[in-house]
Amino acid sequence: QVQLVESGGGLVQAGGSLRLSCEASGRISSIGAIHWYRQAPGKQRELVASITTGGRINYADSVKGRFTISRDNAKNTVYLQMNNLKPEDTAAYYCNAFILTQKVDIYWGQGTQVTVSS
Repeated sequence: QVQLVESGGGLVQAGGSLRLSCEASGRISSIGAIHWYRQAPGKQRELVASITTGGRINYADSVKGRFTISRDNAKNTVYLQMNNLKPEDTAAYYCNAFILTQKVDIYWGQGTQVTVSS
């Protein structure tokens, strides 16, 4: 059974930083593209950042220059370094990955809350 577990969320003041982690565990053959999403109360889930196996990276315009996504394939872990946080970054953050076990499936983590105070 494959699991994605996020960690690193918390309460931070505007201008501060947090580093989120998402670790995959289980009988994994390989991991494809990994994404970070976020969802604020009353809003739709939005894609924040993506990284492919080849290292191609994309960011939402709202986080460009402030957030950095990276992955450590040896640890089956993806990170989201968030700097210069703003109150509008407040949301539950989720990771999502295409993972090959016996077949490719999409897996979601349980989410980690990020709250940025003004």
